[in-house]
Amino acid sequence: MKPQLLIGAINSASGKTVLTAGLLRALKHRGLQVQPFKCGPDYIDPQYHAAASGRESVNLDTWLASKQHVQQIYNQYAENADACIAEGMMGLFDGYRRTQGSSAEIAKLLNLPVVLVVNARSLAYSVAPMLYGFKHFHSSARIIGVIFSQVASASHYSFLKEACADAGLESLGYLPADELLRMPSKYTALTQAAKQEMDELAERAAVWVEKHIDIDKLLNLCIRPFPCSYRLPYVQDMPADCARRTVPRLQIAVARDAAFNFIYHENLDRLQEVGKLTFFSPLYSKDLPKADIVYLPGGYPELFARQLHRRKAMMEQLRDYVESGGKVWAEGGGMTLFSRSITTQRGTTYEMANILPLTCTLENARLHLGYRTAEYNGVVLRGHECHYSSLLNYDALPAVSQLYNVRGIKVNTPLYRYKNLIAGYTHWYWGETDILKVWE
Repeated sequence: MKPQLLIGAINSASGKTVLTAGLLRALKHRGLQVQPFKCGPDYIDPQYHAAASGRESVNLDTWLASKQHVQQIYNQYAENADACIAEGMMGLFDGYRRTQGSSAEIAKLLNLPVVLVVNARSLAYSVAPMLYGFKHFHSSARIIGVIFSQVASASHYSFLKEACADAGLESLGYLPADELLRMPSKYTALTQAAKQEMDELAERAAVWVEKHIDIDKLLNLCIRPFPCSYRLPYVQDMPADCARRTVPRLQIAVARDAAFNFIYHENLDRLQEVGKLTFFSPLYSKDLPKADIVYLPGGYPELFARQLHRRKAMMEQLRDYVESGGKVWAEGGGMTLFSRSITTQRGTTYEMANILPLTCTLENARLHLGYRTAEYNGVVLRGHECHYSSLLNYDALPAVSQLYNVRGIKVNTPLYRYKNLIAGYTHWYWGETDILKVWE
């Protein structure tokens, strides 16, 4: 038995991440080891969780992975924790198809009670029917309490507390309308300064959590049996590409710095099963490490385009590695590093590694977003696309696989291959994938 909960919300921008960070830090101050999780494919919120708790946050996503896998990794990472907190995504019932893939579905799958966060900036007693509807709408979510954000005063909270009582829900406290609790834009570089801001935000939020939220009541309401019900099939019943296979120990170089940091934690664990990981920085490392595989994850390299452009020695080493047949997996921003050039929002063009005949631009930038699936070399890939840049000549290199969205409709996001460099805009999840098979 241990406290376990999912922090959900009525809609996006309700204050889930600030509350999660504040609660993680407050519990850390109490000496608890708290394991954070993030519902959905988000890459940035988990970094707030890690800054606040001192533990890596793990993504839980029933589009990227099977329900059995989600149960498995939840139990695995939560085993040695005193408490578990999962932050939801978007609104509680928002999934890729109705409630499928939603935070509510994950709450039911893992038997997690839900604490609902409500942005009360323009609300008072009228929140009651809204709360009543969320409580009774769907059996997948067992809402055990409410925390309000953006509360103007203690008097304002008194109205909200009455509304909770009349909706049949516990009011567990609130966070005030404080400009210092605002989240910065997610489209920002994760530099050391940004990480320091994350740490400071968690500390400020923890002060308010301790002051205005009944933490003891919250933890008592959320005590549940552990581990969760676990229905992973026997190995012989699993798809072939889900089974772990014995392979030679490999040297795997992973790019990780302020420009390249969109990495699912489970991907790293998967890679560690087949090799030794060495981390390097395209921004700062002197040399490309000796490696059997190089992994360039996503990020925002366009924010460092000038600096990357000047890294001539690193670019040359990457070109030599690819031309000599080295295996590279590049996704999202990692792919743009191998392109001919990146044009920034201000219209300045910087030459990149010039390995792929692709030209990237941030002019007229817009967000490209959505789940993706593909099949290549007999491997089924599932991932998520999230980027602002576009390719001016996406057909300059033939695609090796057709990508589809969640409804099975073709999308024009290619997966490219040049020699043993495999690249594309999608960030793939490898938790159940034998990633080595793509090069066979």
